[in-house]
Amino acid sequence: MKTFLKVLLTALVVIVLANILPGVTVASYTTAVIVAVVIALLNLFVRPLLVFFTLPATIVTLGLFLFVINAVIILLADKLVSGFAVSGFFTALLFSVLLSIFRSLMFSLLKEGDE
Repeated sequence: MKTFLKVLLTALVVIVLANILPGVTVASYTTAVIVAVVIALLNLFVRPLLVFFTLPATIVTLGLFLFVINAVIILLADKLVSGFAVSGFFTALLFSVLLSIFRSLMFSLLKEGDE
């Protein structure tokens, strides 16, 4: 149940960011849920491989290269989900940073509600 709620919260954040950021479009609420699921699956399966293969770059940049990996995940979701579009790399970078911030805030509120 908690995972389902996290996916819905991520979909809500995707919709909000698509309305705020120029260059990010989401066709519908269903598309936003699909984007949230795809991002979760990419973070589960692809992100660890990307982190492993780019470990030297991540170490040299003191972890800042992880922002690039997050942007690549967003661009992959753009290619995989029709109805979700990101205009370029820097838009994906900003989207991924804001998505991470808003998800952290939402999930912290979710944890406070459990207590």
